[in-house]
Amino acid sequence: MQDQTRFVAPGIAASLSGATAGMRDTPISEVAMSVFGDPDVVPLWFGESDLVTPDFVRDAAAKGLQGGETFYTWQRGIPELRGALSAYTERLYRIKCPADRITVTTGGMQAILLTCQLLLDPGDNIVIVSPIWPNITSATKLVGGEPKYVALERADGGGWKLDLQKVFDAVDDRTRAVFVNSPGNPTGWTMTADEQRALLDFAKKRGIWVMADEVYARLIYSKRPDGRQVAPSFLEQAGSDDPLIVLNSFSKPWAMTGWRLGWLTHPAQLGDQFAKLVQINTSGVPAFLQRGGIAAVEKGDDFVAEIVERCRAGGELVFQRLSALPRVTISRPDAAFYAFFSVDGIEDTLGFCKTLAQKYKVGLAPGEAFGPGGQGNVRLCFASSAERLSKGLDRIEAAIKDS
Repeated sequence: MQDQTRFVAPGIAASLSGATAGMRDTPISEVAMSVFGDPDVVPLWFGESDLVTPDFVRDAAAKGLQGGETFYTWQRGIPELRGALSAYTERLYRIKCPADRITVTTGGMQAILLTCQLLLDPGDNIVIVSPIWPNITSATKLVGGEPKYVALERADGGGWKLDLQKVFDAVDDRTRAVFVNSPGNPTGWTMTADEQRALLDFAKKRGIWVMADEVYARLIYSKRPDGRQVAPSFLEQAGSDDPLIVLNSFSKPWAMTGWRLGWLTHPAQLGDQFAKLVQINTSGVPAFLQRGGIAAVEKGDDFVAEIVERCRAGGELVFQRLSALPRVTISRPDAAFYAFFSVDGIEDTLGFCKTLAQKYKVGLAPGEAFGPGGQGNVRLCFASSAERLSKGLDRIEAAIKDS
């Protein structure tokens, strides 16, 4: 029998799906909205650079737009972009990755949601390594799944480490996937190749999937022995038919956050299923935007190198300033562009960040937004100019000293 309490006048929350009605703003949004429109706030809460997308990317998209590429297009991406992403992946990781393993998405966030729609039935769960950007939690709940967390642990020196056995132990008969973001947001933690191999072997034995968010793969501050500057990828450990779906985005390495352009790398046999899901959700990414994506992967290595060095300098500035404060626990991240630090005596990070925004005019993200392991920390994005960072750090130092 239907629950008649759900079928009430439009606009009443009880008439919405349980997943939608129960959705709340993230703590990051709570902080940002508390000072929305205030031009004096130094915004270091969101994960983006203060650089605009480079000219050669914008010009390529503009050329496509002016050329009339305004119609419906291939649901999995135009062949030229999928081919460019195939070549890019093979060049970056020195593996074979044919274009039939690539699906273009409306951003990395949609890549997460599509994969949850593909894998989860109501009541299934995903084991999530946290602290983590909250979209995987929301997407899991939206399709009726349950998020289960395994938190990273603080290592000596303030860094982060993962106990893989805890991940294995968290998997049960309702688990459909393990979700790992490496390099990680907000911690900058990076999974080793050995850890990736062990997790993939475990997944194959248990018949579950690995969902690997590798959005920050290019934003790493060390080089491999052969000179490549890219984080270890699950793609280097997996066969073409292994239970692995890698989620990626143009947002971070090419300063394209507003473009909403991403891609999935998956077994080729999933292509038709992803095409159906794209059709239902968006009918595909605008073709002219995809022209910008082609320019990014084919011509964007110098810009990526610039972003990496800019973030390295920003991260070092933040580390030097905050590590000098006696109550702060902070480490240099291996990758990504965040400082995730704690201040002794401050447990309510949401309240602290609201005070920072409203009284001290600087925006940070509260650690509780990132799930288990995030509590008691705050996140600062250092992908900005030294001038902006210095201004924000002056205000953060004042707030910590006053607290």
